[in-house]
Amino acid sequence: MTAPPFLEAKVQIALFSAKPYDREFFAAAAEGSPHEVRFVEATLSADTAPLAEGADAVCIFVNDRCDAAAANALADLGVKAIALRCAGFNNVDLDAAQDRGLAVVRVPAYSPHAVAEHTLGLILCLNRRIHRAYNRVREHNFALSGLLGFDLYGKTCGVVGTGAIGTCVVQILRGFGCRVLAVDPKQNPDALAAGAEYVDLPRLLAESDVITLNCPLNDATLRLIDADALAAMKPGVMLVNVSRGAVVDHAAVLAGLKSGKIGSLALDVYEEEEVFFRDVSDETLADDQLARLLTFPNVLVTGHQAFFTREALTAIAETTLANLSDVEAGRDCPNRVSK
Repeated sequence: MTAPPFLEAKVQIALFSAKPYDREFFAAAAEGSPHEVRFVEATLSADTAPLAEGADAVCIFVNDRCDAAAANALADLGVKAIALRCAGFNNVDLDAAQDRGLAVVRVPAYSPHAVAEHTLGLILCLNRRIHRAYNRVREHNFALSGLLGFDLYGKTCGVVGTGAIGTCVVQILRGFGCRVLAVDPKQNPDALAAGAEYVDLPRLLAESDVITLNCPLNDATLRLIDADALAAMKPGVMLVNVSRGAVVDHAAVLAGLKSGKIGSLALDVYEEEEVFFRDVSDETLADDQLARLLTFPNVLVTGHQAFFTREALTAIAETTLANLSDVEAGRDCPNRVSK
């Protein structure tokens, strides 16, 4: 029988990019388990990898960078696994990890309802200008000019990506009385049952009043929404991205906002998210593109918080530790990532 790749003693996990909520939920999940979590505030990179010394595994998030240099540094330290506490894994060099025998696991689904509900929250807030109305009323300005929205009922909404999250979005939009068009390389029976109509991307772009992006980032979706895609959309379209920042060409989106092609834009993700998950209110925002986006009154940005519910954080911590238990025991892990 092959021995488990980990020692029988407490399994040491170095959790990078640790925030207070990570400490709360991972400490609760690790209680009574064979795992001992060490929380590291630094973001993982080749330079910070030595902070994982003594760890059997590292746990990383979306802004951590496990490129070839970082993967090699971790392997040299004796780290045996990389556990992503998120669904995406585009920040890990899988070839380098595989070459050095590092198992890579992820959390493909935690609470699809959390992300889907945030998607609808963005749509409703943006459409009815709730963010602007909130600020006005606090200044005792109760005028309604500039706050005009539209009935979501009866509108055509396009959902790009119908995995667990996208299917939840379909279900909610159908509940609002929307016609829902969907695009995905693989049709989801649950989305079909909820009332989605699968079409090709050009038709979805041409017919949708609201377009929401709920797809993973890969070669097929990189810069999916570019100048050509925007040209195919209805004038005044609402665009919502809760997937990955690089699905959108932000330079093209800025041009679309200036021309009026995009009527409103909501982002929970951004391609250069180094500023996210931090308080930089006392600093100058160095990202000119993001700074310009924030000047538009019809743009709503949240800092990658769609996943941020108690249920989702509980599921993320529990699934991450379960993934590592599978790796430790030499079992097949359903959430293992491979090339």
